[in-house]
Amino acid sequence: MRRLRRLAHLVLFCPFSKGLQGRLPGLRVKYVFLVWLGIFVGSWMVYVHYSSYAELCRGHVCQVVICDQYHKGIISGSICQDLCNLHKVEWRTCLSSVPGQQVYSGLWQGKEVTIKCGIEEGLDPKARSDPAPRQELVLFDKPTRGTSIKEFREMTLSFLKATLGDLPSLPALVGQVLLMADFNKDSRVSLAEAKSVWALLQRNEFLLLLSLQEEHASRLLGSCGDLYVTEGVPHGSWHGAALPPLLHTLLPPALHSALQRWLGPAWPWRAKVAIGLLEFVEELFHGAYGTFYMCETTLANVGYTAQYDFRMADLQQVAPEAAVRRFLQGRRCEHSRDCTYGRDCRAPCDKLMRQCKDDLIQPNLAKVCELLRDYLLPGAPADLRQELGKQLRTCTTLSGLASQVEAHHSLVLSHLKTLLWKEISNTKYS
Repeated sequence: MRRLRRLAHLVLFCPFSKGLQGRLPGLRVKYVFLVWLGIFVGSWMVYVHYSSYAELCRGHVCQVVICDQYHKGIISGSICQDLCNLHKVEWRTCLSSVPGQQVYSGLWQGKEVTIKCGIEEGLDPKARSDPAPRQELVLFDKPTRGTSIKEFREMTLSFLKATLGDLPSLPALVGQVLLMADFNKDSRVSLAEAKSVWALLQRNEFLLLLSLQEEHASRLLGSCGDLYVTEGVPHGSWHGAALPPLLHTLLPPALHSALQRWLGPAWPWRAKVAIGLLEFVEELFHGAYGTFYMCETTLANVGYTAQYDFRMADLQQVAPEAAVRRFLQGRRCEHSRDCTYGRDCRAPCDKLMRQCKDDLIQPNLAKVCELLRDYLLPGAPADLRQELGKQLRTCTTLSGLASQVEAHHSLVLSHLKTLLWKEISNTKYS
């Protein structure tokens, strides 16, 4: 302890000591101070990085909890045997952004995969050093013993109605859930299988993976309890998207654009990714299981495959319309920021009634077009840049009013897709 105090004293106070200044007459104190400040800030950043990593990256806790429940016969799943007994699921790089949702890249059956698992808030953070998981988990408490398959079907339908809205297509989705629940393909759903698929349905992204087409999201490969594995992490939309927020603010716009051109894919490939993103927006609006809103619209969430087919990198912040409307209904407000679901699903505040309105200020398409201005305009062909800029400007002014959404949005989206597709069709990029 004495040594640590002495080291801290040296780092903090030595740069200002007269003795040091006397020994280094050729150096001005301000330069010594700047060097000291750089070392101090760098050390602090390293400390913060590793402390946040320890908090964010707790995949081993997930595995211990899941395997404990599996060995007790409480849960089941298609990868439980490989995960808990044969240890064939390899956890690699931690990609978690919040402690409650663990995300890791991994390897399973010779394929690059993404492993996702939720950590309940009730779990003691000290569980990192304690291998014994809590016994009073409530995640796998439904359905209870004695529940018939008919009751489970009705229970699932009621949950989907509450989450997605009362849609005529929901019975088909219930059938899909029950088919998936039969993990061992013995034509019956056990209690452990029912508990596992029920826990999975509570995970927003898993529900979206079932509801949306596979061509726009990573394919689901297997699960165990509420842990699930999807196809490997898609490539980032451009390397600059992964830069720390501080660097984003410090970079001049010209350097920002240059980084995108130099480090990102060629413009025609970016156009192909953008067409896929626009098709994804179209699906969110005209999907088989209702309307969905993108509530964190950033380039970091835009990914693509090795063939430059669009893949949504993170579906956590895509929310069903029913959930957003339930959040806004009757909500008291002073400003529109009080009517914000997620990061950027914002509705206007009726200042007379002091209640949030139903329609969002910006629809999905307008937010995506704001992204595409930075993504597509740099490096765009000269003969296309003016028209593309005009279309994107028109697109960003769209409002979320119900009267505009149906016809106007579809027309703008169609024009954008046609403009991009004409540029890359009949080439190797198509």
